[in-house]
Amino acid sequence: MTVDLNSGSDSDTRAIGRRLSGLLRAGDVVVLCGTLGAGKTAFVGGIADGLGIDEYVTSPSFVLMKKYTSGFIPLVHVDVYRVGSLGEFEDLDVYEESLSSVLVVEWGDAVAASLPGDHLKILIEITGETDRRVQLVPNGNWTKRPLEEMSE
Repeated sequence: MTVDLNSGSDSDTRAIGRRLSGLLRAGDVVVLCGTLGAGKTAFVGGIADGLGIDEYVTSPSFVLMKKYTSGFIPLVHVDVYRVGSLGEFEDLDVYEESLSSVLVVEWGDAVAASLPGDHLKILIEITGETDRRVQLVPNGNWTKRPLEEMSE
């Protein structure tokens, strides 16, 4: 079941990410999709807040992968915007790096062919100057999680 949420600001987008963190477990894969400026990194910042991570989350566009370990569950944040091929993505060994962490992949559509079947896809669509539509699309074991709680 797909869940649609609305965000009216950057802080709303972060709050949605923070709420999602309550459903996350080590080994989970979350894939973020959306255009530049949609709020993907803000969403990850909310997840990090909810996981108790006290480090400031920035987009790893140039380093490709950043690991945050100060929370209840570590967070591996990957940005594949600058990755040129699936082979280059696979060379990062993100799955091995994130076995005991939550893995969040920005621009995940670019590496969809190498994603595990069990993942949560999040589409963030710009609908206004500060408004966003956030759509949660469960795949695999995510279809059994209570995502509908996110809209309450």
